[in-house]
Amino acid sequence: MSLTEFQQNCYNIVTDPNLSPKQKSNLLALAAENNLPYLELDSETQKALNERVICDMYEGHAPYKPRYVLPDYTKFLKQGSKWLELEPANTFDDALNMLTIIYHHVPSVTGMPVYLGCLDQILLPYVGHLTEDEIYERLKHFWIMLDRNLPDAFMHANIGPTDNILCRVILRIDRELKQVAPNLTFIYDENITPESLLLVAIENICETSKPHIANNNMIQKDFDDKGYGVVSCYNSLPVAGGGSTLSRINLKEVALRSKNSEDFLTNTLPYYCQLQLNLIKARSAFLYEQSNFFDGSFLVQEELIDPNRFAPMFGIFGMAEAVNILQENANLAGRYGFDEQANERALNITQLIAKFIDSHTIKNAWKGKAMLHAQSGISIDKDTTPGLRIPYGHEPDPVTHIMALFKHHHYYTSGISDILTIEETIKNNPSALLQICKAAFKFGFREFTANISGNDLVRVTGYMVRLSDIKKYNKEGSRINTTFLGAEAADDVNSYLCRKPRVISHEQIMGNR
Repeated sequence: MSLTEFQQNCYNIVTDPNLSPKQKSNLLALAAENNLPYLELDSETQKALNERVICDMYEGHAPYKPRYVLPDYTKFLKQGSKWLELEPANTFDDALNMLTIIYHHVPSVTGMPVYLGCLDQILLPYVGHLTEDEIYERLKHFWIMLDRNLPDAFMHANIGPTDNILCRVILRIDRELKQVAPNLTFIYDENITPESLLLVAIENICETSKPHIANNNMIQKDFDDKGYGVVSCYNSLPVAGGGSTLSRINLKEVALRSKNSEDFLTNTLPYYCQLQLNLIKARSAFLYEQSNFFDGSFLVQEELIDPNRFAPMFGIFGMAEAVNILQENANLAGRYGFDEQANERALNITQLIAKFIDSHTIKNAWKGKAMLHAQSGISIDKDTTPGLRIPYGHEPDPVTHIMALFKHHHYYTSGISDILTIEETIKNNPSALLQICKAAFKFGFREFTANISGNDLVRVTGYMVRLSDIKKYNKEGSRINTTFLGAEAADDVNSYLCRKPRVISHEQIMGNR
């Protein structure tokens, strides 16, 4: 039988021995969406997209749901849901049951929720007279349910910044279970969070490479009283809203198309920034004006999300390669991450992009603007470093690493993550990692993330995978949807497996107290 290309693609999916029926169903739905004609774009934007100088993150040809949705779960528990036929929560068990239900109705680019809420803050009003042991049993079952029913490493829970029983129990459970999902962010605030609680989070990192730590003092300034959530690969977005779409520029490709540094800054980069803006506007317009998502979703009708609180994300990646290419073109030996002049060149690029974004208004965008994002990479990226990271295998010591990048963090309002890979002897002295984290925040890091060598749980780009799952994936498949992305990324010679574990010395700790 002769099959069309689309039919052959579907046939390959349904006969793949490593995919579960549910995974096949998700991939078949994506194949159907991508069999539609692409959104109408001008010829220059389409050419840049075809050449992948700009990238739509493969969100689909016709966006019918926002990329990331961050419902107001506190409001949901207080008011219940007419559409889901749920009364308001009165007890801790009510609240857990209601969250279990609504998560299955929160869309995202992955088909699963990327935001579970700031769980300790959401659930604290329902603790009542429960003992710590009773809370532990309930939350442990809940945590296992999340991983088994929603097995996607982009799913993200937040906790903190206050010291409370739920925060500590969640950290305890996450450390015990060592699950891929959910990913976890601990929101740290130096004016609220005691160092003893931060140390517990750091000790968890030593065992599980989780949680990611967010600098609340810095991030909250970019949001309003409704607050923000950290989702997926460390995207900070408005609660009761989210991210409508994400496109990214490959700065390496922009540099390769430039005559020199002046041409890059004056002509080539602004040109591709405009084309990316064209792409963002086209995708956003379809979502708001043609998909009917915001007209029909019960999340909107019950005011759990507000269409005006969604921001498109203006992503970049390949900063390291772009700077090094421009340095070579100028016959300069200094390299990104190590050389002051190269690092200053990178900062100029960030500032130019931030200024471009601030000077352009976008319809149907929170505050009328896109939000700048250091995109953490995807599994098929080759010879291009995610976001603003220093190329894997060439990272300097942790302090030099932080000093090379901290000036950028102010500009990346929808998220920037750099992963410090630390040698596993840090497990004997977690307070050293705590001091490095606090120093990073003191200098201006928006977020702090660390992988510990020797752990089974590691980050690929920004999500969690288990090395043991990747090792057996090609023979057995995986129940976790994102394992195949980790396996794909591990085949790249520039993959996370090449990250250089670093030792934190006593001198570095004392010098940054």
